[in-house]
Amino acid sequence: MRRSFDLRAGLVVLFLAAVAGLGAVVWRTGYVQALQPLSQAGASDLTVAADRLVTQLSRYREFAVLMSDHPALWARRAGGSREAADAALIEATDRTGTAAAFFLSPEGRVLAASRPGDPRALTDPAVIMRAGQGALGAGLGTLEGERVFVFAAPHFGAAGAVAGALVVAVDLAALEREWRGSLPTVYFTDPDGRVFVTNRSELLYWRQDGASSFVAPDGRRFALGADAVGGLTIRRQQMSPYIPAEALYLTDALPVIGLTGHALIDVTEAKRLAGLQAAVAVALCLFFGALLFLATERRRTLALANQRLEDRVAERTRALSETNAALRREVAEREEAERRLTRAQAELVQAGKLSALGQMSAGISHELNQPLMAIRSYAENGAAFLDRGRPEAAAENLGRISQMAGRMGRIIQNLRAFARQEAAPATEVGLAGIVDATLDLVEPRIRSEGVAVDWVPPNAPVTVIGGEVRLGQVVLNLITNALDAMAESPERRLRIRIDGDDHGHALLTVQDTGPGIAEPERIFDPFYSTKAVGSGEGMGLGLSISYGMIQSFGGKLRGANAAGGGAIFTVELDRAREAA
Repeated sequence: MRRSFDLRAGLVVLFLAAVAGLGAVVWRTGYVQALQPLSQAGASDLTVAADRLVTQLSRYREFAVLMSDHPALWARRAGGSREAADAALIEATDRTGTAAAFFLSPEGRVLAASRPGDPRALTDPAVIMRAGQGALGAGLGTLEGERVFVFAAPHFGAAGAVAGALVVAVDLAALEREWRGSLPTVYFTDPDGRVFVTNRSELLYWRQDGASSFVAPDGRRFALGADAVGGLTIRRQQMSPYIPAEALYLTDALPVIGLTGHALIDVTEAKRLAGLQAAVAVALCLFFGALLFLATERRRTLALANQRLEDRVAERTRALSETNAALRREVAEREEAERRLTRAQAELVQAGKLSALGQMSAGISHELNQPLMAIRSYAENGAAFLDRGRPEAAAENLGRISQMAGRMGRIIQNLRAFARQEAAPATEVGLAGIVDATLDLVEPRIRSEGVAVDWVPPNAPVTVIGGEVRLGQVVLNLITNALDAMAESPERRLRIRIDGDDHGHALLTVQDTGPGIAEPERIFDPFYSTKAVGSGEGMGLGLSISYGMIQSFGGKLRGANAAGGGAIFTVELDRAREAA
């Protein structure tokens, strides 16, 4: 067993190592593939930035060439007014946005200028010297601490010889404002490797010392790391939080202006795509590997389990037979216990109804005795009227006797319906009729205790699903409980309503003006009662039985304290048409 476990563990480790290797290969391949379009886009961005810089500088180069032949400069060279020449240069620089312009004699003397200054301090003397040789000079320089690009255009005399030079300084910071902060990071270095133009101002005047480091203006040195990936250079640096720490490095020489363009393209997105591809590949391998492993383990486990089962079948057969016999006996005992419980519940329900009838017997006997006395009196009066020859008066007494007999019949019919046991399933029952029949049963007690009944039957019949006898017992239980609760109350008012809700249910509410419910959450617990112990007024099973009856109809019974005092019970039942 130990050897088998070690073999399986070794196979799992070998599989995981293979998956890790595959993930590394997929990551590397995806990374190289993602770098190719990134390199193309970066090269395009660098070309656009270089073209933009060259194009912007070309305008000033043309300005220097055209302005060198200005009539004001011809006049100045011939001994004319310097004020006019200075005014012409100032107007021209203002119109074109040039930082400064100087008109020099062949000896280097300033003949006119748009601003004070020594043009020879702007840039490399070779730039102005080139103009003196009849060619256009161009180079980098500084003007009062600001970076400028200098153009020196020759000024030719009438004989075609060089008679002077126009030196034009272009403010590079003004050119950078249009594309500073844009992506990606782009900078241009002079022949010494110093950053002179960039869209990241924090890189200005940094000097690239070979391919391994950058030197800041304050002398700090930052190491540069470089990796070759798929023929491309990936540079690592920590120079600024606004420059990607790991970026694709691209260069482009600009001999026209004597600068070299550099671009740093963030490779985070390429690494993310490569990581996603590797994660998908690893997840698929792990998924199918896990399925294969689980299938193998399940097959091995089933084989071992089958072998153990075959070995134990013989010895367990007898034990299973004995257990089966014990289970059959237990099932029979449980079925018998369930039948006894059902009979006990039915007897308990019937006992509850008979107990209620016993409590109402005095009032009902009085209610029956009254019409009997009236019938006797009306019968004697009818006989006397007949003897006197007054048949009309006798017929009136006979009609009253019929009314009294009908009233007694209704009382007895309600008693017989309430006392019988109901075994039929739930059917369609008129809810208002049950309330009326129940109120007839408790009318003597209501009248004797001085309870005001607020009962308004609904305008339309409300038919619900339930058992007529069981539902009548629930309503009787709720009404008698309300009467018991109001026994000591100064105001005795019983409110009964039948309403509906938005879900197609019928709601019967019974509200009293008693003291309310002390523990609403326990009101439906068996043997829980708010009546005094030993009072002989029940065992606390009425509401519990009613709760079970309403649930058997598919309804709900809720009890709570009313907002104005007293208790309110709500019976929620399905309407007959919704249930159908």
